[in-house]
Amino acid sequence: MGGQNSALLAESICDWWSLAGVDALVGEQSAGWLVAPPANDAAAKPKRIVHEEPELPPLPAALQRQDIPEAAETKGPVVFPDDWNEFQAWLANGDDVPGSQWDARRILPAGEAGAPLMLLTAWPEIDDQQDGTLFSGAAGRLLDAMLRAIGMARGDCYVASLAVTRPAGGRCDGNDAAELDRLLWHHLRLARPGRLLLIGGDIVRMAAASTLPDVRGKLLDINQDGGKVDAVAVAHPAMLLARPAQKAAAWDSLKLFNRGR
Repeated sequence: MGGQNSALLAESICDWWSLAGVDALVGEQSAGWLVAPPANDAAAKPKRIVHEEPELPPLPAALQRQDIPEAAETKGPVVFPDDWNEFQAWLANGDDVPGSQWDARRILPAGEAGAPLMLLTAWPEIDDQQDGTLFSGAAGRLLDAMLRAIGMARGDCYVASLAVTRPAGGRCDGNDAAELDRLLWHHLRLARPGRLLLIGGDIVRMAAASTLPDVRGKLLDINQDGGKVDAVAVAHPAMLLARPAQKAAAWDSLKLFNRGR
């Protein structure tokens, strides 16, 4: 190949390389023809892929951490008033009277401290709770007859129940019983009776730690603050009405009060 066409072809090739930026056959520095040139802008840089942890579903309620409730403040023993009049007012209106929690209506004692005879039962009967007084109805009339048999009248006595309301089913235990036990001895100390008639099996169990059959015809010594008070125990008049055969046992105990008179 030669001639004018060859010269034109060579000139064309040179122009192409010139347009491609090649102006010399040999450069001063070697060039890596197969290496990709660096990008001119940050957007062209490859992005770092961040793998986010998937959000875990919440734990079931039973496995979640539970806040521990603060322990309720432990209440100490109830403080009983030492003054007689304050004690009676507290029985009527105090919020912390043991045995006042079972009914809205309280059945309060009747009579004065230092009475020659104190009649004490564990709690009101159902009829008493309805009528608002201890030993009401037919049971009360029988009690009055029993008192007359030993030369006494109800008006001469201090009449009280240990609890001022009646527990469900006529039974209590646990902490209620422990607080009533404390109240029993405090009440007796303030009442200062000449003698004590325990009426019903529940109060006999609490005050004499015995049962009615075991104390039949026995004069009991109830110790209180180093002193003693003579006491006898009988079944509740309501029980005597239901079981008349037990009246003989009640009389065996009551007639002990007539000794020495």
